[in-house]
Amino acid sequence: MAEALAAGTRRGYALGSVATGTFGTVPGLLLLPYLTDSLGIAAVVAGFIVFVPKAWDVLLNPVVGRLSDRSTSPGGRRRPFLLRGGLALAVCFALLFAGPTGPTFLAGAWVVFWFLACATAYAFFQVPYVAMPAEMTLDYAERTRLMTWRVIVLALAILLSGATAPMVVNAFGGEETATGYRFMGVYVAAILTVGVVGAWRGTRDAPEHRVETAGGSLRDQLRLVGASHDFRALLTTFVLQAVGVGAMLAGVAYVADDLLDSSAAATILFAAFVAPALLVTPLWERYADRRGKRSGYLISSAFLVVGAALLIVARQDLEAVVYAAAALVGIGYAGAQVFPMAMLPDVAAHDARTSGENRIGVFTGVWTAGETLGLAIGPGLFALILAIGGYVSSTDHTADQPDSALTAIAIGFSLVPAVLIAASVLFLRRYALDSTRTTTHPEGDRVD
Repeated sequence: MAEALAAGTRRGYALGSVATGTFGTVPGLLLLPYLTDSLGIAAVVAGFIVFVPKAWDVLLNPVVGRLSDRSTSPGGRRRPFLLRGGLALAVCFALLFAGPTGPTFLAGAWVVFWFLACATAYAFFQVPYVAMPAEMTLDYAERTRLMTWRVIVLALAILLSGATAPMVVNAFGGEETATGYRFMGVYVAAILTVGVVGAWRGTRDAPEHRVETAGGSLRDQLRLVGASHDFRALLTTFVLQAVGVGAMLAGVAYVADDLLDSSAAATILFAAFVAPALLVTPLWERYADRRGKRSGYLISSAFLVVGAALLIVARQDLEAVVYAAAALVGIGYAGAQVFPMAMLPDVAAHDARTSGENRIGVFTGVWTAGETLGLAIGPGLFALILAIGGYVSSTDHTADQPDSALTAIAIGFSLVPAVLIAASVLFLRRYALDSTRTTTHPEGDRVD
């Protein structure tokens, strides 16, 4: 059995989730309302602006993965990318919300350019970061422990950034002006920097089990990665769930303002979502040890579906039910992060063991491209539902929303994500690289 990682290495690696959780949360939470309600951009156009820069990562991420596979840096194959890409992300994020408020075309163009820059920098951080576990440890169970720490930090990052970023906006002028968003951009950039530097320093002593870098072109490697049945099943499941989660995230501000009629509701929703995740993440790890990762992923997905479906009742007189449903979503989300992130390095390391070549970066490049695409489609899908419902964009928050728009908010926040996550389970059932008692490790040993 492979040697267990040092606790300091686990915690150090987990700090990278401060950056991934923050960048995955704040744009999805605040960028669409910033475009529609502060810049006055129509919902359909705003959805397109949110989608395009992240869709760029679908092309870029596999390329970044290939570059990190071929890296020969004395500082480690992946680690140098963390610092350079992560610090660039922090700078670009601060600039994202620092642009002009008019005319509309110029304001929109500013957001597109800097969000594209953010997406590019994030790719150079995220892809090597996600690739590291497959090379840090060769042990099946150790990867689950590593991901448990990561998801705990991820939940804390979501709570910190998701709950406090709107508070910063409100403290410095509110959503009616751009000033609050500019302060928020700098604040979030500081959080990103802490996570980036922490992960870079915290993994300086991490083991690195290298395999010979695969030859051939990127197209050849993508073809070989796509031939993995287990990878296709896992990726499809994760992407569909990312679309659902992205739509829910984009809807939080609208649900709080238009359905619950309370600016504080967004913070409470995040607390209801994250607090259970912090409590149950170690329990999901224990479940994986006893019943396997695939089984745990199926059960946690069921929690997500039930919680999301219950959110259809979101309105002011049923706030308690809404927060309880958000807690169910949080329980499911914790498992739906722990298990796939622990299963991905299993798939990549299994391929490296059987082929004798390192395609781990390509695997994670395709994976993060899919995740990014899902999180981009989610807000775009929610914006499209708003447009169909007749949502009225406004720069002063005085517009009365028609009943059809309120219905669209509820459906886009609840039923659409529930259906997508339920559909994802059909693909997860095809995943076969999992066992509860007998596991083939990447180095070829078997543990009974």
